Amino acid sequence: MSKTVLITGASSGIGEATAKYFLEKGWNVAATMRTPQKAGDWTKAKSIICPYLDVTDPETINSAIRQTLEHFGQIDVLVNNAGYALMGPLEGVTSEQLDHQFQTNVFGLISTIQKVLPVLRNQGGGTIINVASIGGRLAFPLVSSYHATKWAVEGLSESLRYELKPFGIRVKIIEPGGIKTNFINRGIIWANHPAYTRMVNQVRDFNQKLNDSLPEPEGVAKTIYRAANDRSQRLRYSPYGEVFFLLHTILPDNLWRSLVETMMLGKTK
Repeated sequence: MSKTVLITGASSGIGEATAKYFLEKGWNVAATMRTPQKAGDWTKAKSIICPYLDVTDPETINSAIRQTLEHFGQIDVLVNNAGYALMGPLEGVTSEQLDHQFQTNVFGLISTIQKVLPVLRNQGGGTIINVASIGGRLAFPLVSSYHATKWAVEGLSESLRYELKPFGIRVKIIEPGGIKTNFINRGIIWANHPAYTRMVNQVRDFNQKLNDSLPEPEGVAKTIYRAANDRSQRLRYSPYGEVFFLLHTILPDNLWRSLVETMMLGKTK
């Protein structure tokens, strides 16, 4: 019997690449998304369904899980991929923007896990894969709101693995480096404040130039698949992020900070 994966945010980018890769490997795929009516032809395969799911709406989570179980009979792996980045100076972030950032990246992820856990426990096990970021352990200018959510996902995941191990449920974190998707163009919401305009423009220019040189998301999809099939207790997988963690570890803080400022803000002092 084929295994089943439920993926949130599967309409584009890493989520879409992951859904396609699991399909290629013979899995049943519930590729959930907020706009299933816009799904591409790749979603017409026999072993895929595209339930509507908005992680900020608990009823749609319940519905997507119910449809997946009705169609495939089980859920072996949950991939929490849905999310976006709120960027810009914290002084310019509104309470509504910050609330929505956490509702999507943290509380929606938690709600999805809570609603899938009874299924996994009753089945005797499974795997929860949370897509975080290198930004869950490293920090860069004008990304404080997004970092706050991804650091939360890291801590949540690390604690959860102890809670869920007795039930045969593994927890994995994926920490991608930069990936060439529509994330930079469409997956970022910018907050602003007149005092930071120059810095915002510098970081936006850096992001645009960087996007052209980034790897495609298929490598991350393959890492997610590997994590889904890894029965060990390994927690973190960092496709395209290892070099950043290495540099952060070996460089003194003043050199690391200077590197980040020079790279993103053009500063040399």
